[in-house]
Amino acid sequence: MYEVSVIIPNFNGKKYLKDCLDALLMQDFPSFEIVVVDNGSEDGSIPYLSRNYPQVRQIALRENTGFCGAVNVGIHSSQAKYILLLNNDTIVQEGFIQALVQDIKKSPDIFSCQAKMLQMHDHSRIDDAGNYYCALGWAFADGKGKPEEKYNKRKKIFASCAGAAIYRKSILNEIGYFDEEHFAYLEDLDIGYRARLHGYENWFCPTARVYHVGSGTSGSRYNLFKVRYSSRNNVYMIYKNMPLWQIVLNLPLFAVGFGVKAVFFAVKGFGREYIAGIKNGFEISGKNRDKKVSCIHGKGKRYLKIQMELYGNILKKL
Repeated sequence: MYEVSVIIPNFNGKKYLKDCLDALLMQDFPSFEIVVVDNGSEDGSIPYLSRNYPQVRQIALRENTGFCGAVNVGIHSSQAKYILLLNNDTIVQEGFIQALVQDIKKSPDIFSCQAKMLQMHDHSRIDDAGNYYCALGWAFADGKGKPEEKYNKRKKIFASCAGAAIYRKSILNEIGYFDEEHFAYLEDLDIGYRARLHGYENWFCPTARVYHVGSGTSGSRYNLFKVRYSSRNNVYMIYKNMPLWQIVLNLPLFAVGFGVKAVFFAVKGFGREYIAGIKNGFEISGKNRDKKVSCIHGKGKRYLKIQMELYGNILKKL
């Protein structure tokens, strides 16, 4: 049995696989497997893997199940103690796996540890140094575009970006896997939020370094699919993880935050998709009431602590 399963979801990402896999196969870690879960690619990804990487375990799905569906299949198939999720458009650096494993072992209360993600086109700049959420209803990556040397300190974060993060399998079995209703976008924030409500922690591990292209599957920073699913999943995530009193408390700030985003995307030409996503978010929330995080002993204090973080993260974002 391997200690770590590195799970890479892939959808028409053949052009990224060589760089991604070659870097992983150079890792000096004694016990890990690489699992590529293919989401019905039509670019020859599976034959390419079979010819060139027979040591990589493949799981070929017939259709695109989204990020969540693919990684869940990989997690279910793994017997490893730790699950390391990695985007296909990444190149890990020396000691990457070792650093994440060492970090997550620091405490049994740690659910996830995220690597320092650096921009592929400029290795001196941060792509993502931890995911955060604020009371305006905005999710954001810490440090994006800033000098990487400013992010060399290990720290607690709100949630880990699943593009390059390690998770404790036992806690996934306890709190549930990625919610496939999300399909893609904010699913990592949702599961990190859920873990927080169960009393677990998420950390940023700066010694694990990885270069990231960004939007390797969706193709661009802003597009109709991404805008719609992001707003849809944002509403759904709020419904799932916040009790009614907290939603009401944050409602004025949510109105401001969602309003600003609506104007922003309208200017970009995606206003209708953003509003349609919000409407769809309410619809799927009504259909998934059973997925709302249930009451846990002592969770009231956790809600209050998280609420204070949501306020503080407004200042962090602005």
